[in-house]
Amino acid sequence: MPHATAAWLVDNTALSFTQIAEFCELHILEVQAMADDMAGTKYTGRDPVHAGELAMEEIEKGQADPDYALQISKGPEQVRRTKGPRYTPVSKRQDKPDGIAWLLRNHPEITDGAVCKLIGTTRNTIAAIRDRSHWNISEIQPKDPVTLGLCSQRELDAIVARAAKKAGLQDKAADDTRFAGDRDALIEQLRAERDEAKRLAEEGPVEEQVAPVELTAETLFKKSGE
Repeated sequence: MPHATAAWLVDNTALSFTQIAEFCELHILEVQAMADDMAGTKYTGRDPVHAGELAMEEIEKGQADPDYALQISKGPEQVRRTKGPRYTPVSKRQDKPDGIAWLLRNHPEITDGAVCKLIGTTRNTIAAIRDRSHWNISEIQPKDPVTLGLCSQRELDAIVARAAKKAGLQDKAADDTRFAGDRDALIEQLRAERDEAKRLAEEGPVEEQVAPVELTAETLFKKSGE
């Protein structure tokens, strides 16, 4: 709130307009208009000292030296949640059952705990949707949680990959040789057809063969008569 902070500094300190403008990242004419009550809007002052943005020592240094540039104080670091269920905006909470149903249908290898972390739900809700005892089961439609905005595609892919690796699905897919023989036979057939087509192309068109005429006495008589 740069304008409100500047209004407080103008009213409560002897800092120069330049110092206030640089600290609040405003134009000096805006600060001067506030001091002269010429601003179009009267701002309610905001105390930067109380907000932890400016120390009183900085103000005193600035008042003693008009060329001193005020240094903003580092505010308290925000506390980040590292445990507990994933937070979901209120507008998207009604979409959670649809996302859970999609995961249960398309990725049954994912554990309930992973689903809880991904979508921010509870094991009881997952169990109710799985056994179709959920109070709103008739309205639940499986939908991709990424499309619903409940998680990112990267988060979903990471959980699916971990679940597949833990369940050994990747190893099974790599070791699956049920169709190896059919694949080899198909390759051999295609190779033979290719070689045959190449051979026919090299030989060129085959001339039509004329059946030999049997030389008999009747045939010779006709020839001599002609």
